[in-house]
Amino acid sequence: MNQREALIEKYAAELKEKFNTQPDMALLTKVTIGLGPSIYKPDAATVSSSDPSELERVKTNFLIGKLGLPDTPDLDEAIVEVVEHYGQSNRVKYRAVIYYLLTRHFGKESIYLS
Repeated sequence: MNQREALIEKYAAELKEKFNTQPDMALLTKVTIGLGPSIYKPDAATVSSSDPSELERVKTNFLIGKLGLPDTPDLDEAIVEVVEHYGQSNRVKYRAVIYYLLTRHFGKESIYLS
């Protein structure tokens, strides 16, 4: 198993344990690949939910830029919902997991699976 496959397995375990969901492995793999080499850098592989500018980047770069969603309050609400479910006290929130959950939340799987 290569390093990327190991990380995808880690993200899948995170989704099962923390979100009680059986991940769509094809989607999770595509979301992870879409993050490129950032998944190998500890700081870039996670989202700092206590940093408002980081959450704004998730909204601007991912939800608006990648998923093509309009800038509405729904975007901020979805980010907050995912972060709260992940647990504010949980210091390690994987970017791939958050992006996967947001993709599912907004029904934009076709962007990755088309």
